[in-house]
Amino acid sequence: MIIGLTGGIASGKSTIAGLLVKRGALLVDADQVAREVVQPGEPALAAIVSAFGQAVLDEAGSLDRKALGAIVFADKDKLTLLEGITHPAIRERMQSRIREYAAERPTGLVVADIPLLYETKQQHLYEGIMVAYVPAAIQLERLMKRNAFGEEEARRRILLQMDIEEKRRLADWVIDNSGTLEQSERQIDAFWERRGLS
Repeated sequence: MIIGLTGGIASGKSTIAGLLVKRGALLVDADQVAREVVQPGEPALAAIVSAFGQAVLDEAGSLDRKALGAIVFADKDKLTLLEGITHPAIRERMQSRIREYAAERPTGLVVADIPLLYETKQQHLYEGIMVAYVPAAIQLERLMKRNAFGEEEARRRILLQMDIEEKRRLADWVIDNSGTLEQSERQIDAFWERRGLS
């Protein structure tokens, strides 16, 4: 079984992914793949430099994420331009890895952890979508604490993504991650048992 896992920023997607892996799922993490496709020598990095200039590279010739972030998070058009470069490269590598994992373990669970799954209209690629959910107020509080953002910056980052309630509505399975780790684990156990996963 191949599913997509998503949620909002600071909704605890990584925690849910970890709980699934602990039970035997194979994970393909979009954030990890996103780091791979912008390594020196990768075509996506060359395209980013071509679009945004040498200022987005550090002295070693690697991507300076902070410098790039300062450019794209201040201008939605520039963020769209960046996504147009990185998303196809990420998607291609993820699908290749998912196929490998599914062949390796045909009766198991393969999880694709994709923060912008709905925003990039990838839901049709998966047998179902699981959403790591927390109410917006908790999302804001956790993001401010985790990233040491002020409230205004945290709200701006949240607004760059689809509303968490809309993601919850579209999901096949919702894991309410606003309580304790044990409460989240119980929900994952129930999902695992209902799906008859091995």
